[in-house]
Amino acid sequence: MNALKKNGTWEVIDLPREKKVVGCKWVFIIKSKIDGSVERYKARLVEKDFTQTYGIDYQETFDPVAKINSIRVLLSLAKNSNWPLHQLDVKNAFLNGDLDEEVFMSPPLGFEERFGVGKVCKLKKSLYRLKQLPRAWFERFGKVIKHYGYT
Repeated sequence: MNALKKNGTWEVIDLPREKKVVGCKWVFIIKSKIDGSVERYKARLVEKDFTQTYGIDYQETFDPVAKINSIRVLLSLAKNSNWPLHQLDVKNAFLNGDLDEEVFMSPPLGFEERFGVGKVCKLKKSLYRLKQLPRAWFERFGKVIKHYGYT
């Protein structure tokens, strides 16, 4: 919850008239070491994407996928041309996408009282399982790399 708050994922508001609320749930994962012992416990807040309606909660979906043959060609070009190669890993990358649509989410389970009666979360950033999540991330990523001069 602290990470979501720090990221500015939502603002807590009263649900506007005629607006629909999508649900959310917690997904708990136990990360294990190679020997099988527990490394850490993880909790992730995800949208119940089946509660989203096309035209209301999202307009389009988009999931950019690089084909393995394209990656092989690019790596071969880099190697044969002595190009420098760098890898980038963005932690919680999908949580950095800005939303264009108005999406109202019910308070996370266990936090209803802290949010207040009748309050909902108006999402400003994407959450896992939102149908528009890959598009929102890819748009933001594209803007950032263009800012740094890439075409």
